[in-house]
Amino acid sequence: MSGHRTLLLGRSDIARTMALSDYIEAVEQAFKNLGAGQMAVPPVVHMPVTYGAFHVKSASFLGDPFYVAVKVNGNFPDNPRKAGLPTIQGAIVLCDGRNGALLAVIDSIEVTAMRTAAATAVAAKYLARDDSTVATVIGCGIQGRVQLLALNEVLPLRTVYAFDLDKKRRDAFVEQMPAETGLAVVPVDSMTDGTLASQVIVTCTSSRSPFLLPEHVAPGTFIAAVGADNPDKQELHTDLMARSRVVVDLVDQCAEIGELRHAIEARAMTRADVVAELSELVMQSARPHVESDAVTVFDSTGSAIQDLATAGIIYERAKAGGIGLWMEFA
Repeated sequence: MSGHRTLLLGRSDIARTMALSDYIEAVEQAFKNLGAGQMAVPPVVHMPVTYGAFHVKSASFLGDPFYVAVKVNGNFPDNPRKAGLPTIQGAIVLCDGRNGALLAVIDSIEVTAMRTAAATAVAAKYLARDDSTVATVIGCGIQGRVQLLALNEVLPLRTVYAFDLDKKRRDAFVEQMPAETGLAVVPVDSMTDGTLASQVIVTCTSSRSPFLLPEHVAPGTFIAAVGADNPDKQELHTDLMARSRVVVDLVDQCAEIGELRHAIEARAMTRADVVAELSELVMQSARPHVESDAVTVFDSTGSAIQDLATAGIIYERAKAGGIGLWMEFA
């Protein structure tokens, strides 16, 4: 035995180490590090299977500490209904980039949900209108809930419209979220009853066909398109993409698995039409000038830099706080 130990962290362990505000701060710093050339991000590996898909995302931080993270996630949209399991399951492996030591194995459910919402909050901080008081959340599952919590951290929201094809899930969202956010949360049976009255729209579904069209969106709206994280998923119509200012987390990744992929395939956009990557905005530390009637889309496919940045902090805090289970693998 080498004597080297690896820290195993479950979802409840992770929740003890990080608040949502910590995720937002960590993700913003990660995009700043990316813009400064301190992060390396290989392409995503996507493997479809009969009832879902697996993807592998990885990144390394080239500074100190030299961390490398690899995340393997399974995404099975019918799991809650058919198997009583979460839609997304997986693990993040955190390693020491200097010697390859396995530092931690971290459950990915909590991290994926929180870091995805944190990226939306960072994008909204730079791209949404300062007077954004009304939002619509389309897709009222776990991700929809965390998305709203994150937006509420950075915007002066007052009213939220909730839409989901599953009305029981929507109604549970409406019942729970006012107490967690202090906001008025209103159910809508027609998506456009919410979207046309909103300055912010979040789409976080597993849709494989576009449902949000240009006529469903009011001028000046900020849209966070969160659901598309593999080549088969799509939430926004390509006409909406073509008529909007599009900011992405990573151009190459969005062109492969995001809303941008579909817009390029439809010849509605090219990569050159993308206004910026999020890292460029964070590096500038300033809100870009946006025409008051411009619709802005944040194409969020979820970057491994978000997993790496948050996993590193989780590991350090858990280690210092005596959280988790130590194992010897070698």
